[in-house]
Amino acid sequence: MSEKERAEQAQGQAKNSEEKKGQEEQILLPEVTFASFIVSLSTAALVHLGEMEEPGSGTKEKNLAMAKHSIDTLAMLQEKTNGNLDEEEKALLDHILFDLRLKFVKASKSG
Repeated sequence: MSEKERAEQAQGQAKNSEEKKGQEEQILLPEVTFASFIVSLSTAALVHLGEMEEPGSGTKEKNLAMAKHSIDTLAMLQEKTNGNLDEEEKALLDHILFDLRLKFVKASKSG
């Protein structure tokens, strides 16, 4: 087998491996629903409040400006979807916003 053929074969194997890995990652992703979107934004806010570890570094750091941005995004969604959510979605969003706002006030006071 020539050098060129070996390189093409290795490239093909790497491509196949990447495709398989991409398919595996897609399988692990949760279904996209309003609830999963809200929980995702909530998780981001909790990370910025220092309540959860940063996924990449494993550290807990406060970034109150980013936490406020995530909370404000959720509040905007609450306003824009008013009257269009089912009871479960509305309750989830109301509960999450209430909880995040309390945590934000507490984090703001503790510095």
